[in-house]
Amino acid sequence: MTDILRWLFDAKIEFAGGGFLLWREVLGNLFGLLSALGGMRRKVWAWPVGIIGNALLFTVFLGTVFGAPNPVNLLGQASRQIMFIVVSIYGWYRWRQAQKASVDGDQAAVEPNWASWPARIGLLVALFGGTALLTPLFKLLGSYEPVWADAWIFMGSLLATYGMAKGWVEFWLIWVAVDIVGVPLLFSAGYYASALMYIFYGIFTLIGFFVWWRVKRQAGQKLSVETGFPDPTVTVKK
Repeated sequence: MTDILRWLFDAKIEFAGGGFLLWREVLGNLFGLLSALGGMRRKVWAWPVGIIGNALLFTVFLGTVFGAPNPVNLLGQASRQIMFIVVSIYGWYRWRQAQKASVDGDQAAVEPNWASWPARIGLLVALFGGTALLTPLFKLLGSYEPVWADAWIFMGSLLATYGMAKGWVEFWLIWVAVDIVGVPLLFSAGYYASALMYIFYGIFTLIGFFVWWRVKRQAGQKLSVETGFPDPTVTVKK
């Protein structure tokens, strides 16, 4: 076991000219991608798979602490992995309870719903306000510049993960906002594997948004047929 852990911490993919990628970074992002795929399909296993990826990436973004060759610390990126694990435990529990309460235990764990307008406003206030509050803290702790971008990624990730646990369709759009800021930040810091994955995530999250939107529309149309009353969340074109 010790040898495996030593290999995991030291292994890297080297390129001509001295460039490299840490296997921990690659594997952590692959687990994250698999978790996102499970989230799109609304499967409970998405949460524990994501937690594994979070643990790996935590060791990557605190490069100097864990002896990684990359000397850059991204405190927002590292601390959000801890946040992911905490919120993922909540989401895992919530989806498991929803699945147990369903008639068919094999069906999707959650039904997508639109967040209310107060909830949407609260998400925006939390995103911008939290970024403003965390920026000076991350700067004081020595995070990589521009520090506001690191804070934005942390807050967006927190709110997106919470929105996923609640089953809100809008959580996919928050991920898009995170990816737009995250790609240039990660490239500039030298975390190329994560930056490339963020580009892919941006496309993937847009697809996820429309998949959940379609599921919500179909559920509303089915409800309308069964009850004879229109679903107020579904817009019917005349």
